Amino acid sequence: MFSSLKHLQGAAVMARDGAIGDVRQAYFDDEAWTIRYLVVNTGNWLSGREVLISPHAVVQPLGSGALIDVSLTRRQVELSPPVDTHLPVSRQHERDYLGYYALPAYWGGSALWGMEALPLWPPALPLGPESEREAELRARHTPTEDQHLRSSLEVTGYDIQASDDSIGHVSDFIFDSVSWAIRYLVVDTRNWWPGGKKVLLSTRWIDSIDWADRQVYTSLTRAQVKHSPAYQSEQDIPRDYEQRLHDAYDRRGYWN
Repeated sequence: MFSSLKHLQGAAVMARDGAIGDVRQAYFDDEAWTIRYLVVNTGNWLSGREVLISPHAVVQPLGSGALIDVSLTRRQVELSPPVDTHLPVSRQHERDYLGYYALPAYWGGSALWGMEALPLWPPALPLGPESEREAELRARHTPTEDQHLRSSLEVTGYDIQASDDSIGHVSDFIFDSVSWAIRYLVVDTRNWWPGGKKVLLSTRWIDSIDWADRQVYTSLTRAQVKHSPAYQSEQDIPRDYEQRLHDAYDRRGYWN
């Protein structure tokens, strides 16, 4: 089942004992193209503080996105490690966050979520409490790592460069609501094609991204985009539509 990240924006997030706030954006991993955190504004409750919510804590099924239930308490969220969402989230902050909730790290394993294919709650292999000495040793011996978390708000609006010129800009993200893997970028083609349409670009068809210049590169052509099936934001994405989409670009489906 697919969900649109745009539909999640503004969704109310409910803990087991009351409201937390509403979704502002998401942080996704630009290597695995997977949503790792929802950024939730707590409003008057915590004086507008923004907190991270891992998909591990989201109760399935996700539904329409108007209301998101999480397997947390308000107290847990209130005491969670602070984050400045105006700055890049460091790997050290992620470690603090995951350690606080006793969640496994998603990096370093062979599966989408580390050792698991899905973000489970409670995790299949819960972590034990870490002593101050263990935390000190871990911090001392942990090398600096590249940062691969990206803001959905930042990437929205990026220009999409095909092999023969621009085909539009990123307007939304379509993700698997169970695994949280981003399958497609929604591309609004009306920048260059008056009266054009929205189309889907698989994250597998992205060749590179210039983060500084805000451009996404793909080897597809404008002609292919014009002949691809249109995407309507209110529609579901059945497998036969995905098949037609992949056939239009002569690409193999990720499900094969």
